[in-house]
Amino acid sequence: MLRYALLLLVFLHGIKAGAAPLGGNFNIRDYGAKGDSATLDTDAINRTIAAAAKAGGGTVYFPAGTYRSFSIRLQSRISLYLDQGATLLAATPVGDVGYDAPEPGADNSLQDFGHSHWHNSLIWGENLTDVSILGPGTIYGHGLTREGPHRAPVGNKAIALKLCRNVMLKDFTVLFGGHFALLATGVDNLTIDNLKIDTNRDALDIDACRNVRISNCTINSPWDDAICLKSSFALGYARATENVTITNCQVSGYDRGTLLNGTYQRKEAHLVPDKEGPTGRIKFGTESNGGFKNIAITNCVFEYCRGLALETVDGGLLEDVTISNITMRDIINAPIFLRLGGRLRAPAGTEVGKLRRINISNVNVYNADSRFGSLISGLPGHAIEDVRLSNISIWYKPLEAADASAIQLVVPEHEKDYPEPQKFGILPAYGFFIRHVKNIELHNVSLTFLGAETRSALQLIDVQGVTLQHLTAKKPPTAPLMHLQDVSDLMVRDSEGLKNQTLRQVKSKAL
Repeated sequence: MLRYALLLLVFLHGIKAGAAPLGGNFNIRDYGAKGDSATLDTDAINRTIAAAAKAGGGTVYFPAGTYRSFSIRLQSRISLYLDQGATLLAATPVGDVGYDAPEPGADNSLQDFGHSHWHNSLIWGENLTDVSILGPGTIYGHGLTREGPHRAPVGNKAIALKLCRNVMLKDFTVLFGGHFALLATGVDNLTIDNLKIDTNRDALDIDACRNVRISNCTINSPWDDAICLKSSFALGYARATENVTITNCQVSGYDRGTLLNGTYQRKEAHLVPDKEGPTGRIKFGTESNGGFKNIAITNCVFEYCRGLALETVDGGLLEDVTISNITMRDIINAPIFLRLGGRLRAPAGTEVGKLRRINISNVNVYNADSRFGSLISGLPGHAIEDVRLSNISIWYKPLEAADASAIQLVVPEHEKDYPEPQKFGILPAYGFFIRHVKNIELHNVSLTFLGAETRSALQLIDVQGVTLQHLTAKKPPTAPLMHLQDVSDLMVRDSEGLKNQTLRQVKSKAL
């Protein structure tokens, strides 16, 4: 009995002194955190992480409470666990007291400010292995800014990770994550599962990462993208984002905060920064130096947001992408947008990239904005290649009378511009506008408009190798079904309103 009493005294003394309880759990309250929403708990949290790292790793435990904090510095072999009822609150800077300063970055002219720095964040880690953020608690970025360049000590990201490996983010909630709820750059073996994010700019930015699994996430981001794959030059060199799966996720553009409070409101569209309606989509490519390879997206739901966007405009390769089992409703721009552009925000001498080998199937879209149709556009001399669209049904809402006079009969190339469907104006086809493409197939594609329409269903310009099979498209009463211009090797089979035919070379023709 004396022996057990002595062991108990040693154990209790260890807890009082701030040592780890049994099982490798390090409770931040044992290191001075108050969790009362008023006390600044930054130092206590970072002391807990340092103690866990010194012990070889472990779980830094956040019990129920509200922990107000500035920058939290992750270390290797550390797990942050936010328990039910625990909120990590991003504090508001006061004077010179605030977040870590943005560190020197790579050539900042080649990517946005937000992509150039990681330390100016609520939670950040660099060159780490085996780290995780887990648990059913909440990260509330109240004191973060959603803006770009700023002076220290402002923070603009909820979580930022650079050149890390073996990372898991699971089960927690993010409310208002700042400029990025997550910025992961050069992170390999990244698992993101069962997150709920309701934020005021980008939610998940996956930049120059490899072996990424995103699953079971519900994301609302009306002012920017929900799940956004990028490949910037922020590391100082081009690195592809590759081997990525995105599955069982929902993305939306409801008003900020109304996903988590359950009201799902749609009153703030006029407040979206680019004035083009709520964003909230799955997209890759606005930062596209390194390119994208070997990506699969499946079983995802879009509601009241922009459509699916695959873009490469800065010289990278975008290739080998399979997308299936997607349902969309109330889409405010192009349901499908494939863009090969020549912005070339990249090192001198970089040439236009390539967009090729894309397979999109089993997509159902209802009440999409017909002003921008679905847009697939390369550049003269730089065709998008090998696209297969199958089992796709799209119902477009009617074009408003005020927009009918603004239809672009000649659609500008916008080679150097930011890639966004609205930049092209109101398209001359309500269904698909396809330009500068080589080898494209549409199988079992159905296009319908929900009201009056005067434009053709399809317009093809500078397209080589087209297969239309089992195409069903509603024909406007005053327009042909499709327009062809500089099209070669077109084959039509078993399509409603069109006879079976093969056209080897077409300068200009209406069908």
